[in-house]
Amino acid sequence: MEDKLGVYICTGCGIGDALDPEALTKVAVGEYKIPVCKTIASCAYGEFERIRNDVQSEGLNKVVLAACSPRVDFGLDPFGAGVIVERVNLREGVIWCQKPNDEDTQMMAEDYLRMGIVKSQKTRELTPFEESANIDKTILVVGGGVSGMTSAIEAADTGYHTILIEKEAELGGWMAKWRQSIPTESPYDQLEETGAADLIAQVRNHPKITVHTSTEIEKIVGGPGLFDVTLKGNSEPFRVGAIIQATGWKPFEPERAGDYGYKKYDNVISNIRMEELAKAGKIKRPSDGEDAKKVAFLQCGGSRDEDYLSFCSSIIDLTALKQALYVREQDRGAKAFVFYDHIRTPGQYEDFYKRVQQDPGVFLTKGEVVSVVEKEDKSLTVTVNNTMLGKSITVDVDLVVLGLGMAPVSADGEAIRAWIDAKASVAKAENEGNKPQAELLALSQKPSPGDPILHLGYRQGPDLPVLEFGYPDSHFICFPYETRRTGIYTVGCVRNPMDAQSCREDAAGAALKAIQCVEMTARGEAVHPRSGDQSYPEFFLQRCTQCKRCTEECPFGVLNEDTKGTPLPNATRCRRCGVCMGACPERIVSFKDYSVDMIASMIKAVEVPDEFEEKPRVLCLACENDAYPALDMAAMRGLHYSPFVRIIPLRCLGSMNVVWVADALSKGFDGVILMGCKYGDDYQCHFIKGSELANRRGDNIKEKLQQLALENERVALHQVEIADYNKVPGYIDEFMEVIEQVGMNPFKGM
Repeated sequence: MEDKLGVYICTGCGIGDALDPEALTKVAVGEYKIPVCKTIASCAYGEFERIRNDVQSEGLNKVVLAACSPRVDFGLDPFGAGVIVERVNLREGVIWCQKPNDEDTQMMAEDYLRMGIVKSQKTRELTPFEESANIDKTILVVGGGVSGMTSAIEAADTGYHTILIEKEAELGGWMAKWRQSIPTESPYDQLEETGAADLIAQVRNHPKITVHTSTEIEKIVGGPGLFDVTLKGNSEPFRVGAIIQATGWKPFEPERAGDYGYKKYDNVISNIRMEELAKAGKIKRPSDGEDAKKVAFLQCGGSRDEDYLSFCSSIIDLTALKQALYVREQDRGAKAFVFYDHIRTPGQYEDFYKRVQQDPGVFLTKGEVVSVVEKEDKSLTVTVNNTMLGKSITVDVDLVVLGLGMAPVSADGEAIRAWIDAKASVAKAENEGNKPQAELLALSQKPSPGDPILHLGYRQGPDLPVLEFGYPDSHFICFPYETRRTGIYTVGCVRNPMDAQSCREDAAGAALKAIQCVEMTARGEAVHPRSGDQSYPEFFLQRCTQCKRCTEECPFGVLNEDTKGTPLPNATRCRRCGVCMGACPERIVSFKDYSVDMIASMIKAVEVPDEFEEKPRVLCLACENDAYPALDMAAMRGLHYSPFVRIIPLRCLGSMNVVWVADALSKGFDGVILMGCKYGDDYQCHFIKGSELANRRGDNIKEKLQQLALENERVALHQVEIADYNKVPGYIDEFMEVIEQVGMNPFKGM
């Protein structure tokens, strides 16, 4: 079908008052020979109805709507199935950030219209990938604790067949081993049953849940909707659509807690051992079996130490409060002492904290534990300094309980400890002015992951990419359940430390995400962050040089490779970021609605005045997740910036191909400013590594500048958070000052 494009220029929201709509119409009709070009009074329903009528009567299959930002009323352009809509940002992108009825403002609007028309012309109709018809909607849950069982029940109750795998012989996880649970209902003053037995019964009796205990995974290949799972001891694979990993946590053994006497004195135990003693009946001293009548709880037993385990969690504090009540319930004459640095009882658990505070047999104080000393009768003397009482405290107790830190089961404790030691050694060497050994420096970069759990068939490794302490890597703030493996969701304490109630709520969320994944994948759509996007990368492999950059740089493991290094795409894994497109030096990767040629054509569509007009042109390539919204927000707040900039939103700055910089400078642009998300350890990039990769490509940009005999100052990179709306106008104007100092691009007019 031959493309037929219509252009509609909105004059509402002050656009018609600040710009010349007739001049814009001349751009569409005169320069691009657009057969249908009209103005509309607003984006109201009646005006859209006129466009729908034109679509039918004129046979339009593409519509360019020059109005407000594409981020406003997104998806509200229902002009019929198969009609491609391109939004041109005249409101936020022009009139709200520029002087009205100004020559430069008009030139900016006309350039944006040119770019929008060219982009629409280059866009092809989206079609689902070929395998979408074979999508399986079964959900696999790995882990049979409270998180895994709740996820399985939630998914199954919604009508989805669910398979639950547990490596132990019985379901229940840690909760089945606990005596009681912290309160979850008002007035939050009474301990509760764990509820593990009820969950186990629900799972075992549910008609849509298949349970495999004493079972581990052999391998998982494929992608969302097409995961093929093979279990150990069973060579027959089965297919699932999404995976929920609920493999839980393990205590981080405080091997450096020697001052506390752990593993040195019989009556210094962990909070895990304390729970086992309470579950067995009575809390007794391990040394002689006598009842423990005085118990000290030492919080952060080795945690919150930069040289050991730098984080702590509220559940450890809540567990200590719960176990203090165990001591009091066992013997009303017993005493519990809780020593802490900071105690955390978030939300309604503050009421539980007050309940424990009011118990006359529980003593709580902030303080620094300096020693635990064993006496001849195996009892213990605990000394605490800097307490809230303003003096040191010494107490004699029968038992000391350490609040151990929590780490995901997937973490390799020895590797983490070796990494911590290496970091400390590197820091010491650098402080002493010495250069650390290469082997030591490499060890200090990142701890090795633990033993594989999912055994994924991904080029980039058999399990989920993890952060420093073994927790799965993701954009935690925006996508808390997501991992860097599309269609695989972590839940509960494998994601971060949390209490049982939080695990249940987390499990419901993960089940919904898994359901969303299989349903959207079946429609050929991306789940996140470009939710609903039906595009996917296409590879012109005839020109592939097997450089492996796309397979190495993809943050989500979309691409495996054959023995020669040729990429093997897995379409359902893709999040449509375009990082592979930016990585490819041969430019063989493209999307139907986003390609190297498309952006290059948009850049070339801009009219660049010659140097005598003294109107510089700067190209801004802005990440659509943070930088572009920040620019919109700046305009909404009436902040202005240079009219000489032309902004093109990118799916991710990591999708930037260096050829765009070369094209812009060859065209006569005086400079290029890149705006991407914050990168580094506390990155904000929605696509994990995109902004960081763009920064790494700086050497390639410098090489292009050298080839063109241009100054390095003509390209600048800024890290922009979405809240930086008040800063981005300054970034642009400051760059314009640099360009003024450097001078006009000598390629103008060539």
